[in-house]
Amino acid sequence: MTTDTINRVAVDPITVEVIGSAMMSIVEEMGEALVRASHSANIKERRDCSTALFDANGRALCQADHIPMHLGSFLGIIPHILKAYPASEIHPGDIFVANDAYEGGATHLPDIVVAEPVFVDDTLICWAVNTAHHADFEDRGHAHIYQEGIRIPPLKMYRRGVLQEDLQKLILLNCQVPKERISDFRAQFAANRLGVERMQALCARYGRAVVTSAGEELMDYAERKMRAGIAAIPDGTYTFSDRFDNPSIEGEMTFDCTIVVKGDEMDLTFDGPDQVRAGINMVMTALLATVYYAVKSVVDPSILPNAGLARPLKVHAREGSILNCVWPAAVNGRIAPCQRVADIVFGALGQAVPHKVTAAGNGSCSSATFVGTKPDGGLWVYLETIGGGAGARYNKDGLSGVHVHMTNTSNLPAEALETEYPLTLLRYEMVDGSGGDGQFRGGMGLRRVYRAENECRMSVDGSRQISQPWGLAGGQPGASGSFDFSGATDSFESGSGVLYKGDVISIITPGAGGYGAPAQRSPEARARDLAEGRA
Repeated sequence: MTTDTINRVAVDPITVEVIGSAMMSIVEEMGEALVRASHSANIKERRDCSTALFDANGRALCQADHIPMHLGSFLGIIPHILKAYPASEIHPGDIFVANDAYEGGATHLPDIVVAEPVFVDDTLICWAVNTAHHADFEDRGHAHIYQEGIRIPPLKMYRRGVLQEDLQKLILLNCQVPKERISDFRAQFAANRLGVERMQALCARYGRAVVTSAGEELMDYAERKMRAGIAAIPDGTYTFSDRFDNPSIEGEMTFDCTIVVKGDEMDLTFDGPDQVRAGINMVMTALLATVYYAVKSVVDPSILPNAGLARPLKVHAREGSILNCVWPAAVNGRIAPCQRVADIVFGALGQAVPHKVTAAGNGSCSSATFVGTKPDGGLWVYLETIGGGAGARYNKDGLSGVHVHMTNTSNLPAEALETEYPLTLLRYEMVDGSGGDGQFRGGMGLRRVYRAENECRMSVDGSRQISQPWGLAGGQPGASGSFDFSGATDSFESGSGVLYKGDVISIITPGAGGYGAPAQRSPEARARDLAEGRA
């Protein structure tokens, strides 16, 4: 086996565009196959998964429009595989799995990454990669990563097409719902197999050299677009700070961001408190994924999602801080600080290009996790994250009840929830008045009220319980979120406790900030607000 040395050949722009579109179609098809074939509600209903293609050296060629956070789980996987396995030990039919934040390239343990090499003419040309959030590693502690689940470095689940049953047994033995896990694993393997076949067919049509050269051209094109977009931002130094709260800590923390724009390059420096003994630390790849998403969104959303867009960006964060933690910090809830990092990037760049930035969205990944026992003695685990308000723009109201920034999953329908789990959703509605007022109003948060039909453990997570999502250009802040445990028997200290049959709990997610002074809101928009109960 050899790896592609990327001897670039000339490829005309039309062919580059066609091949680029074909690659995006491949990762989208992989994603649909993964969703359709999976078993767990978190993947098949909420679509908490992502797919991508990487070149032979581990550089992103394209990622489907799924979960921005999952780029962090992709950035390190191929380099870690290549570090652990020499090229002579990578063969067609090998399938690698990993999830560890320190030795596996992932960002937290529930996101298990699966990677399969793509060979053409006995040459490794790229990798088909996907990750899926296995809602299984729950009901655990988060003082350090050893409490958060089984840690998997890059290992071969398949060798030359043969399943390594001993490794599969080891992983499943450490899962709370193994039957669900094995079904989701099979869906991940099938999705990557589809990607391999589609890439091989693409090479059969255009030739290996043309396809790999087109990948290089696409990365160069993304770099050029990113540089052009940065050059259009006024040179200068822009700073922004925001507050962060979470049920696992007392009070609030402050996150700081300093962005220096000079010519066609951007330097971003972040700082926050030292890493904490709780699952809200983030590794560097999680920070990079957040920064790449946020900057791309502001500079030019049409930039191709590949490694080229990162070339003009330099990202810094103090090692050992909550924003760039080191072993053995716990990382299960890393999405919470990632959401705030996106907020502060938007806040800083909003000083330079306010018409390209939204007001603060709900800034949270409000979640509820339930763990109980089935009648047959087995466990059931259910995780859901809940949307909130999206920030208003300079010319449009924010959306209500949606996931923002790094999550981008779906809210689970009540029918799917009640069919699969002993829970009843008593209320599921927008929270009137939770969107910040302004010339354009922020989106509203959601209220979900659950009743337990059988005893189970429950934990909640989220942010913006103390602070409010900020508005822009005179827009008013959105409302904070809250958790209401008054209908529960247990005390729910630190957001975790037991629900007994008939107990009721309520989750209210934050709204979002408005844009522009409220006095500038048009009479037509006010009339619409009144009709929709938002006045």
